[in-house]
Amino acid sequence: MNYQTEEFESKNLDHLGIIAGIIDEIGIVEEINQIFCQDSREKINTGEVVKAIILNGLGFVSKPLYLFSQFFEDKAIEHLLGEGIKAEDLNDDKIGRVMDKLYKYGLTKIFLTIALSVVKKYGISTKYSHLDSTSLHLHGEYNNCQSSPETELGISRENPIVIKQGYSRDHRPDLKQCILDLIVSSDGDIPLFFRGASGNESDKAVFAHILVEYEKQIDFESIMVADSALYSESNLKLMSNIKWISRVPMTIKKAKNLMKGFTITELKPSEIKGYSYQESKVTYAGIEQRWLLVESTERKKSDLQKLTQKISEEFLKISKQLVKSASDEFTHLSLAENKIQELASQLKYHQISDLKITSKLNKEQTVVYQISARLTENQELITQHQNSCGRFILATNILEATELESSEILRIYKEQQSTERGFRFIKDPLFFADSLFVKNPERVETMMMLMSLCLLVYNFGQRQLRIALKTQKTTVKNQLNKDTQSPTLRWIFQCFQGIHLMIAQGWRRILNLTDSRCRILQFLPLACQKYYLLSEF
Repeated sequence: MNYQTEEFESKNLDHLGIIAGIIDEIGIVEEINQIFCQDSREKINTGEVVKAIILNGLGFVSKPLYLFSQFFEDKAIEHLLGEGIKAEDLNDDKIGRVMDKLYKYGLTKIFLTIALSVVKKYGISTKYSHLDSTSLHLHGEYNNCQSSPETELGISRENPIVIKQGYSRDHRPDLKQCILDLIVSSDGDIPLFFRGASGNESDKAVFAHILVEYEKQIDFESIMVADSALYSESNLKLMSNIKWISRVPMTIKKAKNLMKGFTITELKPSEIKGYSYQESKVTYAGIEQRWLLVESTERKKSDLQKLTQKISEEFLKISKQLVKSASDEFTHLSLAENKIQELASQLKYHQISDLKITSKLNKEQTVVYQISARLTENQELITQHQNSCGRFILATNILEATELESSEILRIYKEQQSTERGFRFIKDPLFFADSLFVKNPERVETMMMLMSLCLLVYNFGQRQLRIALKTQKTTVKNQLNKDTQSPTLRWIFQCFQGIHLMIAQGWRRILNLTDSRCRILQFLPLACQKYYLLSEF
């Protein structure tokens, strides 16, 4: 008898089909390939390499680029990227050439092109744009290019970025770092703008310039939201034609006074539970503004506990010094008075009471002076500090409440966490490593842009999934097996582990695609379904 041997091949697909589908839905490959001329001799084009990097970045493993091809060795790479593409085609040289090509064209320009196409195609709300920055630390030596300063985004800096030590949000001041600036929409946390910067760059110096440049690049009106790094006299003047919301730094005397100026009974309850506020009209830097003094009940409770601890610590510390000083003999009256002044200058919550400076003759029959005093709480100062607990000030140059209500100012500022969520995502080692491994400043900056594209893909997919569930008034199960209309895409990724593509002569089949997984795919873009053979490929 003649037996015909048929070869079978199994490749891991897992959640990569979802990522590939979202990339296709956004049109990232097409957008990239429209920018760069394609060489017909290339096995894999620039857009496909970018797609591969995003698949790697969202692939649940932390593999630096020098292990990139290994990531795809057991994956259904032809199914995900295109017929004839092999893992070995994604070698170091190819990836390096693509990264250099992206850098030379302009990373911010590329990112903005893709982000704005998503905004227009899917109606992402851009009423509010949130700006923030984070640091990414790096290991090893970096030979920074010492070229002449150039101006990018109206900001003078070395080009490329300089990898060096600076203020570390990661609490790793021993390591060199770079800075990532992001602007995101409050609608689904969709990244709208990316910029890489040198490791020692100050937010205060560049935030206003970034927003001015961003405003020039977009064709829609947006209210800019940022933390207190934005709020300075020079920055506010620079943003004279931009609408903004910012936190006010407590280094400003007018802000300090306002913090202490209202008792809790004078604050109005907010529509947002746990908050109260008082609004004032203020002129600062020659610009008329609305200031919103906000008090958080939860934060006030925490701050009061810390204040009580500080009061106790100050009392113990200064009391010991006062007891010691009482036993000292001062040869001049001025020395005793100086000592009292020295102790008083350290006091924030107490005062020196019942002070007496007496003179006497010591053993040598020389006149000496001794201090007698006690430490008491300065109730007026303590009350002011208690009033300030749990409070912060928000400012906006939108003067009419009909355009922006007080409660809306607070609600939108609280959504500033959307940028912070993006940074946590980028630094999560399940996605990308929390420190970068590529070894020159140009590629570090390019890698940051690609990481931001991963965030765009992830947040867009999550937004579309949640919209579909709410539109169809249905739910999926979360990690606790409870129904939810707001699952994280990360959880959906986990639900798709263990899915394989079986390939044999003339046919393909998806293994382990259960009914529950098929149901989830119904709420994701149609482009995701094709990778699981549920629609035409």
